Amino acid sequence: MKYIKSLVLTAFIAVLFVAAKPAGYGVGDIAADFKLKNVDGKMVSLADFKSAKGVIVIFDCNTCPYSKAYNERILALSKKYPSTFPVVAINSNSPELSPGDSFDEMVKYAKTKGYDFPYLFDETQEVAKTYGATNTPHVYVLKKEGSAFKVAYIGAIDNNTKDANAADKKYVEEAVDALLAGNAVPTEKTKAIGCTIKWKPA
Repeated sequence: MKYIKSLVLTAFIAVLFVAAKPAGYGVGDIAADFKLKNVDGKMVSLADFKSAKGVIVIFDCNTCPYSKAYNERILALSKKYPSTFPVVAINSNSPELSPGDSFDEMVKYAKTKGYDFPYLFDETQEVAKTYGATNTPHVYVLKKEGSAFKVAYIGAIDNNTKDANAADKKYVEEAVDALLAGNAVPTEKTKAIGCTIKWKPA
């Protein structure tokens, strides 16, 4: 009887451990590839960036005030690391809950803002769930190792959501510059501050 109780307790603890494990990637995890539709109608995946040192994946959208405040900073990142660490933005918001984030609106928005990087539609929201993205913007800096992409940084772009000039910690730039120099990322994780991703009703 004691043996059975012990087995039940062990199983219960195991279930609690699994349930407590946070969803999504952590620093050091290998990111699975994806294939999503870009605003130009073409499909884009991580495998497309064969010559890059890594990829800056940003979960973003059209409508969030925080995302809008970071538009120029995201464009600046794209221009600073166009071939070494290209930017890939992903919109996972449900158009049913946020009509301004539909694919057609994404096409218009990218054109208006002059996006020179892929802006992908995560229609099923599976990519956001896999990464563990919760906010817009939410950044994952991926370092390329062989053919794999390893998570090197997760969180915010910098430490000022309103004013780029007032930011004295540029987390994404610091992470990418360190990786390019062959150094350890100084800050591996920060809190992503922004609007919550608009999830489809269960």
